[in-house]
Amino acid sequence: MDTPVKIVLADDEILFRKGIIFLLEREPNLEVILEVSDGVELISFLEKSQDQPDIIIIDLKMPVLNGVEATKIIHKKFPEVKIIALTSYDTKSFVINMIQVGAASYLRKNTTPKDLIYTINEVATKGFCYSDYVLKIIQGTVSNKNNKCNLDAGFLSTREIEVLRLICLQKSTAEIAEELFISPRTVEGHRNNLLLKTESRNTAGLVVYAIQNEIAVLSN
Repeated sequence: MDTPVKIVLADDEILFRKGIIFLLEREPNLEVILEVSDGVELISFLEKSQDQPDIIIIDLKMPVLNGVEATKIIHKKFPEVKIIALTSYDTKSFVINMIQVGAASYLRKNTTPKDLIYTINEVATKGFCYSDYVLKIIQGTVSNKNNKCNLDAGFLSTREIEVLRLICLQKSTAEIAEELFISPRTVEGHRNNLLLKTESRNTAGLVVYAIQNEIAVLSN
């Protein structure tokens, strides 16, 4: 990337926070522009600052305003900012809750430094990064429902479905354009149409929609 990915880290554990910052600042394409210890401080910065982050790495359990509630607010007010949950919680309910409120990725705190850096770069370039574990939890929430959503015929065009499936494979705009023999601008047009039709706020929402409507089928 030409410009560094700007990151804000929100976590109330100071020692953990400093360790993550030390790790990230060794990467030439990453820049930590702020560290905060609670959600209120985070929201206040976003509302006042002209220098918006690309990514916020957030813990779920924080004082004053926790990570889930903060993510709800950020997803609504600052939809361009991507959220990566980095937490010690990995139960299905926590994962589902964070994905539903807009998290672009979900990692446990025992993840490797390599996986954290990979996830940040994927979210920065493609808008989301869900592990197989998270994707199967999303799929499981649908499988357990008795009333699956049935799409009207023709709701999405054949081309839009092709684009959506490639998005779910974490293909970039350029890669989708090359595979479908269309221009990147056309890909973005289809992506925007998909966002409007599915009422998704971002690419991560499109992935969840595709899984829930069995447009993207995960391998076992």
